[in-house]
Amino acid sequence: MTSLDLSPKPGAARRTAMLRSQGSMELRLLSRNGEQLLLTLIIPLVLLILGARADKIVDLGPGRPIDIITPGILALAVLSTSFTSLAIATGFERRYGVIKRLGASPLPRWGLLVGKIGAIAIIEVIQLAILSVVGLLLGWEPSGGLTAIAEALLLVVLGTAAFGSLGLLIAGIMRAEATLAVANLVYVLLLVGGGLIVPLSRYPEAASHALQVLPSGALGQGLRDVFAGDGLSSFSVVVLIMWAVCCGLGVSRTFKWE
Repeated sequence: MTSLDLSPKPGAARRTAMLRSQGSMELRLLSRNGEQLLLTLIIPLVLLILGARADKIVDLGPGRPIDIITPGILALAVLSTSFTSLAIATGFERRYGVIKRLGASPLPRWGLLVGKIGAIAIIEVIQLAILSVVGLLLGWEPSGGLTAIAEALLLVVLGTAAFGSLGLLIAGIMRAEATLAVANLVYVLLLVGGGLIVPLSRYPEAASHALQVLPSGALGQGLRDVFAGDGLSSFSVVVLIMWAVCCGLGVSRTFKWE
């Protein structure tokens, strides 16, 4: 008997090909969602433009409003993509059985996470580039040079890990509708009073201490310190790492694939 020459040959694709395909699909899903585009880019962009006249709206303390608010807007962009968008998308993927089917495919389960991380990273790079350029055009004058940029990138990576782990933790244990409500509620609360836009020094002392240990306060204040030339805050780094580790452990133990 002669062996059959099947073309294409049956079997799983190479892992690199599967990861590339999964990451591409995740990116397309994120970019096609109009609501998420509004959340991740339009709202931070509008707030940044309004921030140029923030001294007439809210007291940001000493210094130029644009220099104070721009780092906070960058932190808000990280929150919107790595937490809110990720949590909502994952929650509804669980509801519709997408996660379950992908978990039964040749794609390793860790490959799903890598694909989501890759898509989030690309979206964040685009977000931060656009917001930084607009901030510079509005008069933002960051200090610290290349050192500040490197320190800011470290904070963004840690912030993404912290918010992303928290988003997956919520999406992995709640129903899709509950995830949608909680993710949007957390976004609004942190936007209004989470230490993202307004410096921690402008809050009452008790609230300031509490906000310091939130990922929003750590990331927002950390970026403000870096771009003000004050250097990287080790406290902000520790807070973000602790959130990433604790939420990551929670995800590994509680995430449900269906």
